Parts: sequence; C-alpha cells; structure tokens
Amino acid sequence: MELVPSKFFITHSSAVSRTSDLNAFDKALIKAGIGEQNLVSVSSVIPIGAEEIEPCEMSMGAVTHCVLAQMRGTEGETIAAGIAYAYRKDGKGGYVAEGHIHGSAESLKEILSWKMDEMAKIRDLEFEEVQYAISELKIPMDNYGCCIAALVFTEYR
Repeated sequence: MELVPSKFFITHSSAVSRTSDLNAFDKALIKAGIGEQNLVSVSSVIPIGAEEIEPCEMSMGAVTHCVLAQMRGTEGETIAAGIAYAYRKDGKGGYVAEGHIHGSAESLKEILSWKMDEMAKIRDLEFEEVQYAISELKIPMDNYGCCIAALVFTEYR
C-alpha cells in the first residue's frame, strides 16, 4: 500500500508545566491542535500536488504523519523549535527542514535557512519562497517548557 499525502497544515506552539518537560510537550501539542493524535514522525518530502490547508480537526487517536520539531528545556532557558518548508520551482513537490535549539527564534530561522539552502544545493534545484513556522519560549522559574512546530499530513490519495 502506498500512502501519498495530498493535504497538509502547519502548526506551532509552546507551553510550560511545573511537573515535567513531558507535560509541557503534551500541553504544547494540545495548543497546536495535534494533542489527541498518535503522531508518527516522517522525513521531509512534500509530494507533488500536495496542498497546504488551514489547520483542521482530526479524529481522536488517528495515526497522523507529520514532520515534527520539538525542543524541551527548564527554568531560565530560552528555547525554540521550528520548521521551514518550500515547494520546488519546477513544480515537483517540496521539502521541509526542522530544527530546535537552546536559543532564539531569530537564530533558529537562520539555521533553518541554511538547511533549506543545502537541501536545494544537493538536489541541484531552486525553491519558491521559503516559509517558516517557529515557536520560541523563555521558560519561567520553577517550570519546564517545550516548543513545537509541525507540518501535519491530513489526507492521502
């Protein structure tokens, strides 16, 4: 069986928890609208003809394929997680780069830009405009934190 995604959406969020970084991760997923799915991490290819849509509700417990970036941290840290994505200029799909750092969204955007440049270079192609979805969080004292960003596949052909 071949699963070729035909639609996807982009989401990102951050959250804190006094209990654990896992609970902060769970809260960030819920805020991003993907906390009730069974997420399966996939690599970075957007299929030919795949269309970006607005975030949508999905069935609870659905096995959901996504390109997921996450960064967890603890009190006093600044963390960021994000994705960059773009379609190829030749119309043959696109690619996604994910990243996470102890640092700012601005620094992560620069890193993601380098990753996308390298992806284009090794494939000898050019991208349309690169889009970014990045979440940054300064974690308060006595808390754990998590930032996430995801490209979530929703339908298949």
